[in-house]
Amino acid sequence: MEHLKTLKRLFDVGSTLTGIGMRVGAQEYLGLDIDEAAYAQKLRQSFGGLKGPFMKMAQFLATVPDALPPEFAAEFMTLQSNAPSMGEGFVRRRMTGELGKNWRDSFQDFSLKASHAASLGQIHKAVSIQGENLAVKLQYPDMETTVSADLKQLDMVLNIYQSFNKSIDTHDIAEEIRDRLYEELDYTLEAKNLEQFRNIFNNQFDFVVVPKIYPELSTKRLLTMEWIEGKPALEYISCPSDVRNELGRKLFLAWYWPLYRFNILHGDPHPGNYLILDDGRICLLDFGCVRRFEKQFLQAVVDLYIAFRDNKPDLAVDAYKRWGFSNISNELIDVLNQWAKLLYEPLLENKVRPIQDINGGKKGWTVARDVHKKLHELGGIKPPREFVFMDRAAVGIGSVLMRIGAEQNWHRLFEEIIDGIYMQ
Repeated sequence: MEHLKTLKRLFDVGSTLTGIGMRVGAQEYLGLDIDEAAYAQKLRQSFGGLKGPFMKMAQFLATVPDALPPEFAAEFMTLQSNAPSMGEGFVRRRMTGELGKNWRDSFQDFSLKASHAASLGQIHKAVSIQGENLAVKLQYPDMETTVSADLKQLDMVLNIYQSFNKSIDTHDIAEEIRDRLYEELDYTLEAKNLEQFRNIFNNQFDFVVVPKIYPELSTKRLLTMEWIEGKPALEYISCPSDVRNELGRKLFLAWYWPLYRFNILHGDPHPGNYLILDDGRICLLDFGCVRRFEKQFLQAVVDLYIAFRDNKPDLAVDAYKRWGFSNISNELIDVLNQWAKLLYEPLLENKVRPIQDINGGKKGWTVARDVHKKLHELGGIKPPREFVFMDRAAVGIGSVLMRIGAEQNWHRLFEEIIDGIYMQ
């Protein structure tokens, strides 16, 4: 049965990827002019039908600079990780498999209908024996089989693109996505991540809430947490500017304080992964995708910022070398700086401003195209695998800050975060 499921998944994903191959052949080898924006939109619709891990991988790739054509990346960023819900009978069998045949005795009440569905599991609302409201995250069946099948297709996507574009070596990108996806399947790891983030915020910020875990009602494929009521951040778009600006400050600190102070990053700032409580606090959810970094790597991130802030070009070169970029030339440095300055721009201006100006998106894709072309001409680069989730977080949280129209002095916030932690 497992073998048949794997074959079906390979067929479903492979059929969709055939479209990429046809596009590459038509444009690169037959010389036909293809409307990439229209084609990417159709491809997004096909990926959206697949759901599950492969769609998550498409989202990952969309945030890696130049890993995909800009039109493809723009479309893939809009994908939503919502898989079909399990039926009530199936939920009963899954819960029996995780907590035993008397699992119902562990709850006062348990809704067999899912409240929320995501790419790897679904959430059920329940009530504990003590009367506490619970969020029970139950993983879909055979997800290891599904992830394994999808990962086999990930290399196909990257190999097809690299067959005609040498701007980026994507091998390490694929390895990074593979490692993080397998980690997400283990809910015991997610429980540990939750506890670590709870400790970080409890000792620093009173405006961030992380749900507590119920370990006696959790397993490797089942995670039981406290249920927290809140509203999506995007519902605050029409609020007064002072409310939106303060929300932007909290979101920025919630993501980047743990990264630069504790070398750990919540790697999935999807709008559905945080809620805004009535008292203004924010609740972070879904800690399956967490990335830990070496302090030396983050020091290079800060050093590149300092290089631009203080006009120290040699420090920028040194940062690139510490990240592992080889064959550094003046031409390559110019190209890398062009892309990096775009990412660092909100942090370098010491003034209150939006995270991105009104033409920022268009400007970003223009810069990406130029960088893409020049890297190809220079023979390409092999970026650090750590960039995958740093870029994903930056793009994800940045898009929310932009959509709610939050304005802050991002420069001062960033300086506050790194103050006293990194050599400057």
